[in-house]
Amino acid sequence: MTVAAPAVRSGPGRRRTAAERAGFVPRVLAVPAIIGLALLVLPLGALVLRVEWTTLWTDVTSSQALSALGLSLATGAVATAVCVALGVPLALLIARSTVRTAAVLRALVTVPLVLPPMVGGVAMLFLFGRTSWLGGILADWGIRLPFTTTAVVLAQTFVALPFLVLALEGSLRSTGVGYEQAAAGLGASRWTILTRVTLPLAAPGLVAGIVLCFARAIGEFGATALFAGNAPGVTQTMPLAIYTAFNGAGVSQGTAVALSLLLLVTAVGVLLLVRAWRVETPR
Repeated sequence: MTVAAPAVRSGPGRRRTAAERAGFVPRVLAVPAIIGLALLVLPLGALVLRVEWTTLWTDVTSSQALSALGLSLATGAVATAVCVALGVPLALLIARSTVRTAAVLRALVTVPLVLPPMVGGVAMLFLFGRTSWLGGILADWGIRLPFTTTAVVLAQTFVALPFLVLALEGSLRSTGVGYEQAAAGLGASRWTILTRVTLPLAAPGLVAGIVLCFARAIGEFGATALFAGNAPGVTQTMPLAIYTAFNGAGVSQGTAVALSLLLLVTAVGVLLLVRAWRVETPR
């Protein structure tokens, strides 16, 4: 005798019950899950508890703090613009390549995500330094990149570009090429298809990539420290100012904690912005 499974109503308008959302995960796994969450949240809570709220505004608005903050925001914005100019074509290339070619390109793009940032700084120093072939050519033209503000932008671009490329590439792959083929059949040019069909359909991935790219750029430390240095007003971004303060130089530790809180708020705001975009965007 066969017992039929109970019918389950489905559809976009049906709200799932708590049991359905929980599924069949063993309850004992809640213990390591809570420990893992605590490992992520408690250090941030300790940072918030160390903030001197009475001097927070003074710390954040000090001349050295404003210099580091302004440099971070300015270079982060320029690096994000560079990532858009280079990353959108790269994401399109990966998304429209064959499976094997896309896998190789995706792996190359992912490398900066898994490399220690210090390694990226050393690599860029060896590429653009005076003793390298490219650095020597640039020096003959009167162009010096290491330990300049331009080096900050290059270091931020190096670490942030993968975020934009991977986010946009995934969005492009999910939309497919059906609408593009339809537009081409109606006589639309390649540029028209790109600007009126391809990019609008991939807008959620593009926006998420841009926001994450900017957040990663302003939080960059390792590659910037080695390739650009730590000169106040020239290459000292917020992460470098915080590091310098906790080593007994530059801004005070109170200012360093305040800047750390500012970076934390920025990161949370970025994540909430991306989350809100994904929720509000129709699928």
